[in-house]
Amino acid sequence: MVVGICEIEVLIPYASSLKEKRIIINSIKDKITKRFNVSIAEVGYQDKWQRALFGVAKVSNDRASIEKVFGFIDKLIIEDGRMEIINWNERLV
Repeated sequence: MVVGICEIEVLIPYASSLKEKRIIINSIKDKITKRFNVSIAEVGYQDKWQRALFGVAKVSNDRASIEKVFGFIDKLIIEDGRMEIINWNERLV
C-alpha cells in the first residue's frame, strides 16, 4: 500500500471576498474529488481572501498511479485559470 500526500498552496488573484474565494475553492475541490477519487480539504489560510492551502491524500497499490493523479491535479488547477499554484509539496509513504 502506498499513500500519497500533497500540499498545494495557491493564489486566487480575482477573489475580492471570502465568499468569492469559497465559491472558487468549492468548485475546484468538487472537480478534483469527482475526477480523481482523492480526499481534499482546505487546510490553511481560511481567513485570507486570495490564498488557500489544500491538503490532498490518495491511497493506491503503486507509486506511479499516485504520481500520475497528482500530475493531473496540477494540470487541472492550471487549466482552470482561477488560481495560481505558489507552492507544491508531495510525499509518498
